[in-house]
Amino acid sequence: MSDQIKFIVDNLNKEPFRKNYNLITFDSLEPMQLLQVLSDVLAEIDPKQVVDIREEMPEQTAKRMLSLLGILKYRPPGNATDMSNFRQGLVIGSKPVIYPVLHWLLQRTNELKKRAYLARFLIKLEVPSEFLQDETVADTNKQYEDLMEAFKTLHKECEQLKTSGFSTAEIRRDISAMEEEKDQLIKRVERLKKRVETVQNHQRMLKIARQLRVEKEREEFLAQQKQEQKNQLFHAVQRLQRIQNQLKSMRHAAADAKPESLMKRLEEEIKFNSYMVTEKFPKELENKKKELHFLQKVVSEPAMGHSDLLELESKINEINTQISQLIEKKMMRNEPIEGKLSLYRQQASIISRKKEAKAEELQEAKEKLANLEREVSVKTNQTREFDGTEVLKGDEFKRYVSKLRSKSTVFKKKHQIIAEFKAEFGLLQRTEELLKQRHENIQHQLQTIEEKKGISGYSYTQEELERVSALKSEVDEVKGRTLDDMSEMVKRLNSLVSEKKSALAPVIKELRQLRQKCQELTQECDEKKSQYDSCAAGLESNRSKLEQEVRGLREECLQDESRYHYTNCMIKNLEVQLCRATDEMKTYVSSDQQEKRKAIREQYTKNIAEQENLGKKLREKQKAVRESHGPNMKQVKMWRDFEQLMECKKQCFLKQQSQTSIGQKSHEAKIKVSARVRSSWRLLGRMQLLVFSGFWRPPAFLGLWSFDCLPGASL
Repeated sequence: MSDQIKFIVDNLNKEPFRKNYNLITFDSLEPMQLLQVLSDVLAEIDPKQVVDIREEMPEQTAKRMLSLLGILKYRPPGNATDMSNFRQGLVIGSKPVIYPVLHWLLQRTNELKKRAYLARFLIKLEVPSEFLQDETVADTNKQYEDLMEAFKTLHKECEQLKTSGFSTAEIRRDISAMEEEKDQLIKRVERLKKRVETVQNHQRMLKIARQLRVEKEREEFLAQQKQEQKNQLFHAVQRLQRIQNQLKSMRHAAADAKPESLMKRLEEEIKFNSYMVTEKFPKELENKKKELHFLQKVVSEPAMGHSDLLELESKINEINTQISQLIEKKMMRNEPIEGKLSLYRQQASIISRKKEAKAEELQEAKEKLANLEREVSVKTNQTREFDGTEVLKGDEFKRYVSKLRSKSTVFKKKHQIIAEFKAEFGLLQRTEELLKQRHENIQHQLQTIEEKKGISGYSYTQEELERVSALKSEVDEVKGRTLDDMSEMVKRLNSLVSEKKSALAPVIKELRQLRQKCQELTQECDEKKSQYDSCAAGLESNRSKLEQEVRGLREECLQDESRYHYTNCMIKNLEVQLCRATDEMKTYVSSDQQEKRKAIREQYTKNIAEQENLGKKLREKQKAVRESHGPNMKQVKMWRDFEQLMECKKQCFLKQQSQTSIGQKSHEAKIKVSARVRSSWRLLGRMQLLVFSGFWRPPAFLGLWSFDCLPGASL
């Protein structure tokens, strides 16, 4: 995943995107920003996709991207259920969905640009069959298909011309260089012709030289054919040897094999393969799936800090302690039946583990055997390439060993002969040295004799003359060779000129034809493109008109359906009301009084009468309340004042009782209290007279008052 993100970031930072991302900023992008990056990459592939996704609905964005990815033949990993998850992840901007898409797009941008360009012209517009019944539409569709096929052929030819390796600039440079070489060769040929014209029978000599060149070329061609046939014969012999060795090995294996052993071996292989398929591979697959699910869950979760890790470690420790406690409880029970079962379970688990281990060992042994067989095949191929022989086996190897032994004896003999030659060579070197010394002595004696005779240097001059004559003969030979070389060079140049002419003639012809064809194709391509554009514009306008008509008809259909449903509902409501009205008429017309009482009319009239009586009572009560409102409020005020007065008297009486002084002050206070009590009793007597006479009714909040609670009531 990190390599994938790194690849995406590196490509987004390059031309033409220039995003200036790093791994952290790219990984911290919001879903909308990721979708915008994906839209920018798609816009680079197809310029029609240049859209700001903030101005586009999410459904439209997903539909646009899915349609383009379908055109580009992108296959999301997984099955149909994963396809729905892929669509949902593309809508919400999920990272596990968008990262693989970006990686796939950035890996093959040029290829996808070409595919998107071709899709503009090669995606066929599906016309409904009912519209194709019209002649004009059918003819237009046929022209459209013909233009599409023509575009395919022209595009193929254009690609072939691009990939053929013939670029016009290179061809022009080659032609100019060849023309210069041609001029130089023509000048050289003219100079050589002028030199040759002075020679007698030059025409006959040129003719013979031409025939000689033709025969040499034929000889080279025949030698090449001979070498090719030798190579073919050598390969055929090698192939025959390999086939013979394979036949011998197969016969040897068939001779040793028996039907019982073969059946036993096949049964063992079948058992092993069935065990691997039914038991081992499903377990490994399930474990891998669990591990993958766990890793996906870990990846989808947010990044965890040190505190989260500490919490997880504490939870793991708690769970481990719980597991150990449960194991201890289970061991404390120590039930005999479970103990036996546990033994059997342990034995079964040990056997299963051993079986899995042996299966793994067998699988590893098979893999090692396959690797060794591959290495053997590689080594045999290498030996074939080196010396063209097969690796020997069995009897052939024994024969090869016997040959080696015989060759080793021959080698020892030859080695002994070489040693004898070396010894003889040493003797010869010694004799050569002795002879050289004798020659030097003789030369010294000769010089002394020449000095005595007065002709010193005679032998040296004679040697110099011999050396000069030898040099002259060598120079003459070199001159002869240079003339021969010049003639050969002239022949070679003539052959090169003719070869270049013969090689350039078809290329120039083909180049002229290709230029004319290219011009014709470009003109035809422009014409076809203009026709295609006009046809596509007409079809697009017709399609838009038809879509508008279909949209209007659909809206009318929806309006009619809504009206239909509304009228049905109204009809049902009216039917219910009609049924209720008929039932009411039946009960109202019937002679039975009980049924009449059940009628809605009677019930409504009864309810109306009750409500009218209740309204009358409430109006009378309202009138009485309005009339007694003013006096009642005054009485309430009076009682509140009376309450305050009595409370004040109570407080004064309690204060006087708390005093400890005795005397005049207390006597006077008693006289004052008694006077106040008498005045209060007079007021109470008046109130009682008003109550008993019925002229006044005490308010409800004074209901708890009692005249016995007053101070001085016992007096």
